[in-house]
Amino acid sequence: MNNRRTTEILLAFCLIVVTATGYILVTALDRVRFEIESLHSTVRALNEKVSSAPLRAPAPSVPEKREADVPMANAQFFDPDAVSGDRFITSIAADTKNMNYLINNDATLGNALMPRVMDSLGVRAYDDLNKFLPQMAESWSVSPDGLRIRVKLREGILWHDFTDPVTKKEWKDVPVTSEDFKFYVDVVKNPKVDAAPMRTYLSDLDSVRVINDREFEVIWKKRYFLSLDMTLSLSPLPRHLYHAYEGPFDPERFNNDNERNRILVGCGPYRFIKWDKGHRILMTRWEKYYGARYGTMPPIKELAFDVIQHPNTRLQALLSKDLDAAPLTPDQWIHRTNSREFGPDGFLRKFKTSQLVYNYLGFNLSNPLFRDAKTRVALSHLVDRDRIVKDIYYGLAVPVSGPFFPEGPAYDKSIKPYSYSPELAKKLLAEVGWRDEDGDGILERGGQKFKFTLMYPNANETYKRMLPIIKEAMAKAGIQMELLGLEWSVCVQRLEKKSFDMCALGWSGGLNPDPFQLWHSSQADIEGSSNHIRFKNAEADRLIESIRVTFDASERQKLYHRFHRLVHEEQPYIFLFAPADLNALNSRYRNVREFPLGIVDSILWTPKAQQLSL
Repeated sequence: MNNRRTTEILLAFCLIVVTATGYILVTALDRVRFEIESLHSTVRALNEKVSSAPLRAPAPSVPEKREADVPMANAQFFDPDAVSGDRFITSIAADTKNMNYLINNDATLGNALMPRVMDSLGVRAYDDLNKFLPQMAESWSVSPDGLRIRVKLREGILWHDFTDPVTKKEWKDVPVTSEDFKFYVDVVKNPKVDAAPMRTYLSDLDSVRVINDREFEVIWKKRYFLSLDMTLSLSPLPRHLYHAYEGPFDPERFNNDNERNRILVGCGPYRFIKWDKGHRILMTRWEKYYGARYGTMPPIKELAFDVIQHPNTRLQALLSKDLDAAPLTPDQWIHRTNSREFGPDGFLRKFKTSQLVYNYLGFNLSNPLFRDAKTRVALSHLVDRDRIVKDIYYGLAVPVSGPFFPEGPAYDKSIKPYSYSPELAKKLLAEVGWRDEDGDGILERGGQKFKFTLMYPNANETYKRMLPIIKEAMAKAGIQMELLGLEWSVCVQRLEKKSFDMCALGWSGGLNPDPFQLWHSSQADIEGSSNHIRFKNAEADRLIESIRVTFDASERQKLYHRFHRLVHEEQPYIFLFAPADLNALNSRYRNVREFPLGIVDSILWTPKAQQLSL
């Protein structure tokens, strides 16, 4: 089910992070496949908003907003007559590896858990992704040169109460201060902390200067078109959890503090209660949530996230009322939702919305098989996208030709996906020396057979149906492609080590993304980076660097389109599809609203007579 910050993106993997912790999850296909792509929700938020000030002129100063003038973000969508109580049980396709949101970039933590327990300075408007609204921030202002952003926090924001799992000390009523935001930035920028994706996004952020407990200044090294967005997307980091000892901060301890990394301490509307690893994560509403003063206290009291890998098991749990919400696969949408449970008098409703994601087959470019672009383009001609959309996605996806969301300004609609043409593929392969020299039906070049393995998350039922179609087409062209389905955690490990031939995955991003983390050459050889395919291209680097400092939206769009064309021609990914987001929800909930990127569960409520408990 879309989480409360889904609509705020997405949108930084992206990336951030990416972002990217983002990801690299979850989607209509099966949210697990997006877990590395998406990295975490922060990345997505970092990628979405753009400044409109021209580069040649000083950045305009944003008038300071006062608490009395600016309400809490999205407060108008909360029903003032909502009845408090009830539960909300949804599913996650894979468990998270730990609860430390700086060193763990998986989508379960970033997309499902973090938006419930942690707030940021600002968030996207649910109904208009171009609007950035204040959340923890009472006000902010930008210096004339655009390099300094001064932030003032709202009063009375408290960290969740918790007991330190190591010292057993109880922490209660601890205020969130400017020092917690400085701590966040300092820890991310520490090169010994395992936060490479986030560090990439904050590389141009110089420092945070604390003014007092509620005011601080974010200082940037140079102008960057997403500097305001990234500043407002910052969340605090609890010093009293991660630096609860005398002496300097110890990055090794932060990375490997297994006990503290098993709990999640935030300041958002829900408080972490329990993690039954491999089974369920529990949260309860934070009754001291500062948002209650502004009308944004969620009506639902209890949240549960059940780990259910297989989509058919999820659907069965939904039908037996063990789940209140769950994503649907295209096959389920077409063939399993025509039952009485989904009928006019049924207890389930289904929803189809857009999402800022695309999926792809990624080449490991360090493998000699894939080093020339003509070979990669040839393999792209062996993917029958029209057939797959019709037979596997049932029309609930659109083919894409490049690395952006197809409805966003960065995407160049004049560039079409490579057509399905086995004849052209064979011609291109022959031109670069691939021939069947010994008559065994497999192409070879320089003594190397064209044989490789494609890795994919084994919980993804849609991939299990799609990839054999591609494998068959490859075989007819003389290419032996083996399919290897792996547990998601193993996929992540191989991606981080860049230890694979080819991978089937997906990315989430924003309407105005920063391609740096995924595509810049400087990220290609960093372990754990989002450029896991090792893409290096000098012209792509120049375009990415220009995008980052171009503030005029129309000029930036031209650069996006040039980058789109270059990546299309180089084909480091076989770009596949942008799928629809398909979900089911129990019909007992009220105030169900469909926003551009889906339903937000934080505004839902249930009549008293229909409420359930965990």
